[in-house]
Amino acid sequence: MSGAGAASRGSREPGPPGRVARLLLAPLVAWAIAFAVLPTAMLVACSFGRRGTLGGVEPGFSLAAWGRLLDPTVRVVLGRSVAWAGLATIACLVLAVPAAWTIARSAPRRRAWLLAAVVVPFWTSFLVRAYAWVTILKGEGLLNGALLAAGLVSAPIEMLYTPGAVLLGLVHTFLPFAILPVYATAEALDPALVEAASDLGAGPVRTFREVVLPLLGPGIAAAALLVFVPALGLYALNDVLGGGRVDMIGNLVADQFTGAARDWPFGAALSVALLLAFAVAWRLAGRGGSLAASLER
Repeated sequence: MSGAGAASRGSREPGPPGRVARLLLAPLVAWAIAFAVLPTAMLVACSFGRRGTLGGVEPGFSLAAWGRLLDPTVRVVLGRSVAWAGLATIACLVLAVPAAWTIARSAPRRRAWLLAAVVVPFWTSFLVRAYAWVTILKGEGLLNGALLAAGLVSAPIEMLYTPGAVLLGLVHTFLPFAILPVYATAEALDPALVEAASDLGAGPVRTFREVVLPLLGPGIAAAALLVFVPALGLYALNDVLGGGRVDMIGNLVADQFTGAARDWPFGAALSVALLLAFAVAWRLAGRGGSLAASLER
C-alpha cells in the first residue's frame, strides 16, 4: 500500500508550469530577436541591395555583392585570415592542454588560484591589453630596452606592426578561451583511467598521449572553435598591433561600413558568408564531440 501510495502521489506531482516558464524565457527570447535575429536579417537583406553612391543601400535587388566574394583580393585576405586564425588556434591549444591538465590535477586550493589567474584577463578590455603590448614591443619599449641593457642586441628590433605581433596578441587574447573548456573536460576525467595506464607500465608521456588526449577530445574541439571563430573575425587587434599592415577578413568587413570603401552590400555579404561558415564549423564540431563521446562510452 505504501509503495502504491507513493507511486500515486508521484504521478500526481505537478509538472513544470508552462506559462511561468514562457514568461521567464520571454526576456531572453526578446533579447535574442532584437539583437541577433533582426540584425542578421537586416544584413541578409542588405547583402542583396545596391550600393549607394555615398554609402548605404539603395532600393533594388542585386547579386553584385555576392559576386564580389569570388574576387582574388577576397580570396587572398580570407586565406591570410584562416592561416593566422589557425596558427593562433594551434598555439593556444599547445599552451592550453598542458595548462588545463595541470590545473585539473592540482590540489583544490592551488586550483582555485590557478583558475583565478586564467580568468583575471577577462576583467580588462582586450584593447587595453593590446595597447599594453604596444608599450612592450615598440622600438623604445620595455622588451627592447631590456635586450639593449643586457647587451644581447646592438639596435632595437622591429617587433611592433609585424605579423608576429598580431599573432602574439591573438594568442594572448584567446588563450583563456582555450584553457577553460579543456579544463572542464579534464576536471571531469576519471583519475582511475590514468592510474590504470600507469599500473600497466605506461610512462607519463605515453599515458598523456594515448589516454588523456583522446579523452580530452570534446574539450579540445570546443576550445579550437572558441578560438578560431573570433580570431578569424577580429579586426581591432590587427589595427593596434599590425598597424594596418596585416589586414584580415574582419578589417575588410569593417572597411566596407566605416572606412573609405563604403560598400555596405559587399560588407553585408562578407558578414553573412562568414556567419554561414561559422554555423557549418559549429555543426561539424558538434558532430565531432558526439562521435568522441560515443567512442568514449
